[in-house]
Amino acid sequence: MTYEGLVKNIDDMPPLSKVAVIIQGLYAGGEDNVNVKKLIRMIEADVMLTANILKMINTPYYGFRSHISSISQAVTLLGTQQIYSLVLHYAISKQLEADTTIYGFNNAQFNEMCILQSSLMMQWYAKIDLRDTHILTSLALIMESGKIIISKELMGSDYREEYRKGFLACEDIPKFEQEFLSVTSYYLSALLFEHWHLTPVYSIVLKNLDRDKSEYDEDVDSIIEQYIQAIDVIRTTINLKEVLTDTSIQQAVQKVENMGLDAEHFIVVAQRIKKKYEERA
Repeated sequence: MTYEGLVKNIDDMPPLSKVAVIIQGLYAGGEDNVNVKKLIRMIEADVMLTANILKMINTPYYGFRSHISSISQAVTLLGTQQIYSLVLHYAISKQLEADTTIYGFNNAQFNEMCILQSSLMMQWYAKIDLRDTHILTSLALIMESGKIIISKELMGSDYREEYRKGFLACEDIPKFEQEFLSVTSYYLSALLFEHWHLTPVYSIVLKNLDRDKSEYDEDVDSIIEQYIQAIDVIRTTINLKEVLTDTSIQQAVQKVENMGLDAEHFIVVAQRIKKKYEERA
């Protein structure tokens, strides 16, 4: 498997589902200009999409005290940007169906990890900047898509077992991916999002996520740099090696402090979600 081969497979991928593309078009004029009534009608017209969204947001990780029973209620509580990310997550999952056990996680566990990442971002960052939270929570939910691409390509490959063993033994996931594939899964996610014409900021953040600051693209300003750091905090806390462990939380806390943000608030949120995660285990 080569970098070129992975990129070609991304380039050859068909568009997202029809309903996802139509909903994507509603956001063409920006989140503030979305026709909310039309958005709700479009989602409710797809029974499986509606059921998936309601199932996801009713997990205990999002922290809602009462059951969310309708898309209208979900939009009111989460906002249109987060609803958009849930639509994308469902569409991407359908388009990239693959066996993720190569990572030691079955598909349900992999999906739960993505929800945990998004939930942690939402509950942590909402105290810092609500508008940025909408963007970052959405990105956190779908940023691991590149790992599904890798898994999908390895399913019938001679490299499958070698990759699986190497992944399970490695300590630094992006470093292992770079050495084995000449690309990280986050960079592949960025290329995938470009292929599907998703919000450009998603790709900019993920393309620069594993670069030194001195190597950032010229379109990385102070805001994007903060996004990069925030995403790094989330993937440090919750990843395919460690899900809300004491070690991963402490490593993330150091990064939060380096950002000049309130570490105590982050710890409270992380421990709250960890407790709910352990109760479901």
